[in-house]
Amino acid sequence: MAKERKNKIWSREETIIAFNVYCKIPFKDSKAQHPEVMKHAEIIGRSPDAFNMKIANLGSLDPRLREKNITGLPHRSKMDEQVWNEFHGNWENLIYESERLISEYTAKHTGERIADIAGKYEINLPEGRERERVVRDRVNQGFFRKAILSSYSKKCCITELQVPDLLIASHIIPWSANEQERLNPRNGLCLNSLHDKAFDRGLITVSSDDYRVMLSSEIRHLNASKAVKDFFGKFDGKTIAMPEKFVPEKAFLDHHNNEIFKG
Repeated sequence: MAKERKNKIWSREETIIAFNVYCKIPFKDSKAQHPEVMKHAEIIGRSPDAFNMKIANLGSLDPRLREKNITGLPHRSKMDEQVWNEFHGNWENLIYESERLISEYTAKHTGERIADIAGKYEINLPEGRERERVVRDRVNQGFFRKAILSSYSKKCCITELQVPDLLIASHIIPWSANEQERLNPRNGLCLNSLHDKAFDRGLITVSSDDYRVMLSSEIRHLNASKAVKDFFGKFDGKTIAMPEKFVPEKAFLDHHNNEIFKG
């Protein structure tokens, strides 16, 4: 890595890349030695310490961390605030933009051609709008999953199962029902595949006032079964494990409670 110039001002592009990493790793795990911090610091020509400090600056803007008395570093820049506000105002475009920038910076760092994002996601479609749409969807969904799983420390928020291959970044309001909010991490829960399916079908929900698991009448009717008790009954009324950041939006939970849940 080229030696970093002292007091080199962070560009918008570099800050967007740092925000991308901020969303995809648990804040408590962020340190200069973290593999993702080291990798992304190298491709933009920053030291791992500087990159980690930028993540801490962004953390100071997160209201969820402030609620937990985690303040990050206070000496943030106007650029930090601008990028933060852009991401929270337009997740879809900026998620894709950050992944594109990472691809470009990686290519510059390695001396290779700019990587084909479509190739990275194994998308074999002809050039054109359909290809771009599929690529964007795949990239954005991948980011959403990483953001949700990292926020919940790769644990199901109901059962605390820690098997990544069995975990789903579950949408509270379905992907197809609200285009504007479908990539908002506050529209997500980390659930295991069984409880994700049950949530999707309205067999369970999470209350918007106290974040407790609620069972539908269909599940309650079957609660005499030992399997149903083991998989669902014992979690009835339990408060979900709350995420480090991106707390579920109450309005999204209200939508699920009122429109999807078979209460």
